[in-house]
Amino acid sequence: MKKILLSSIIIIIGIVFLGRLSYLQIFSFSPDQLLEDPAIKAIYDYPERGYIYDRNGKLLVGNDPAYDVMVIPREVKAFDTLEFCSLLNLKHEKLIKELKKARNYSPRLPSVLVPQLSKEDYARLQEKMRHYTGFYIQKRSLRYYDTNSGANVLGYISEVNDRDLAKNPYYVQGELTGRTGVEKVYEDTLRGRKGIQYIQKDRFNRDIGKYKDGEKDIQPIQGKEITLTIDKDLQEYGEKLMHGKWGGIVAIEPSSGEILTMISGPTYDPSLLVGRKRSANYSKLHYDSISKPTFDRSISFEKSPGSPFKTINALIALQVGAVTPSTTFTCHHGFYIGRSKKGCHCGGGARNLNNGIYKSCNAYFVGAYKKIFEQFPSNADAMDAWEGHVRSFGLGSYLGSDLHTGRPGTVPSTELYNKWYGEGDKRWSATTTYSNAIGQGEVNVTPIQLANMTAAIANRGHFFTPHIIKKIEGKAIDIPKFTERKNTTIDRRHFEPVIQGMADVYHKGTAKYVQIPDIEIAGKTGTVENFMVIDSVRTQLTDNSVFVAFAPVNNPKIALAVYIQNGYYGSRYAGHIASLLIEKYLKGEITRKDLEKRMLERTLEREYAKPYSGKEFKINEYDWSKDAIKHEIEVR
Repeated sequence: MKKILLSSIIIIIGIVFLGRLSYLQIFSFSPDQLLEDPAIKAIYDYPERGYIYDRNGKLLVGNDPAYDVMVIPREVKAFDTLEFCSLLNLKHEKLIKELKKARNYSPRLPSVLVPQLSKEDYARLQEKMRHYTGFYIQKRSLRYYDTNSGANVLGYISEVNDRDLAKNPYYVQGELTGRTGVEKVYEDTLRGRKGIQYIQKDRFNRDIGKYKDGEKDIQPIQGKEITLTIDKDLQEYGEKLMHGKWGGIVAIEPSSGEILTMISGPTYDPSLLVGRKRSANYSKLHYDSISKPTFDRSISFEKSPGSPFKTINALIALQVGAVTPSTTFTCHHGFYIGRSKKGCHCGGGARNLNNGIYKSCNAYFVGAYKKIFEQFPSNADAMDAWEGHVRSFGLGSYLGSDLHTGRPGTVPSTELYNKWYGEGDKRWSATTTYSNAIGQGEVNVTPIQLANMTAAIANRGHFFTPHIIKKIEGKAIDIPKFTERKNTTIDRRHFEPVIQGMADVYHKGTAKYVQIPDIEIAGKTGTVENFMVIDSVRTQLTDNSVFVAFAPVNNPKIALAVYIQNGYYGSRYAGHIASLLIEKYLKGEITRKDLEKRMLERTLEREYAKPYSGKEFKINEYDWSKDAIKHEIEVR
């Protein structure tokens, strides 16, 4: 009986062990188990990243072959380090540092020792790899740019760091990931899925073939192609016009919210951040603390909107019944706040809504702003209503786009003014906050917000969330937040008189000299006071030039905002550039060669050097190009 019991126990234990082993082998297999097995070597097979195209199917980003030198630390045997360094053009100290880094990461797993070899380096090294046990060459692809524009849109990829590895177990040391722009936002789509081959080793650590005949191998999946809403030709043309100028430009298709161009000036050739010189080039770009080419001014540059914001105040005044299109205010070449007279350049006289807009009369809009407050029982109620209307145009928010970064801007509130001045109608009023009437108050916007505001006006009261993705692998996107119509709080009937005033800006107003033949355009100029703290003193510099526009007036295909730092008055630089971009997009060619010549030849570099005029400096032509980095501003 005891023998039977003992035999039964042994059999049961055996069955349990066999069952557990079978479960682990069949049902609980994990690639991590093989990666931790010292008898198994993993070789990764990286697919090409997905190609990126513009809205018309033109290639923006493709791939070129590249090669990484990999190392498995525990397999490394004594080798000629001097010859190895010479073959790779690598400093001996760097080699030792990278080997140590690889061992700390994992003695058993492969790590990238030298990334992104050129074809020439690969050919030279491949012949001698047999002398270096523990090292091998792995093929991968690097980004190839079929444009020298759009760096802020496309972004770049770089090697994962410790933070990336801790955050996402998909990556292993040495892999590449999207850092900024589209490469970052659509990383999961573009990267595809890497494959893994498991190689069995014998007790002498020699490769003896695929583990289980490749049964557990993982096949790579190609990254998906994506199509952007960007127009390649428009982007390249806009960046040419921005040569020697700092600022941001965003153009949107009003009927869809698709971003047609997104320009930041100054910018750089995206090819600079590819290959073994990427790190050195990035340092030069990043540490240019004066022109800041890596700072995306199209979505992160927050400044006062200036006179384009008058259109919003006009719409609010009409909505709350503060004015009608025929209501007039008299401009005495300015207006009074208490006993203090504030300036206006419209020429003076009686102003209604129409000529108040096309002559950009400060006195008219301050008067209308005061009338808005008079429609409510208290200043707090008036400010709450005013803020709600402003925010309905997407101002004061990130907009919810698919862009990787940006700034929300600011819209002042009752809470803000109560904090500043104290609560109660006698502490603050429309007179206290009158600068909001002309876009010079506490309102701050980014170029993309101005463009979206303009698209909402072009649509007579609604907009779609600006976005940059159009198709993924040939399929049009269907993302509700991009296709859902967002309505402003202004009734449709109030837009027509405001739009007529904007059209007259071109016909007989502040932009009459930048009209484009055969295109009906509605626009609004802006001249924004510009201050900078220099040696602890708030110093006024040359005004910023701002312009918003859409065209054609009755069937808008494009709405845009142009913001040029130190660009003087609105039509001088921003108006020229906006008009040229509209013509380029709608006609495909330029007839106003005089405007084009002016913008291609003129720069504002002297204006940007002014804050440093008390120091010894030199400023050369700006050119963060693929072939050379010529521009430098040195302050000693």
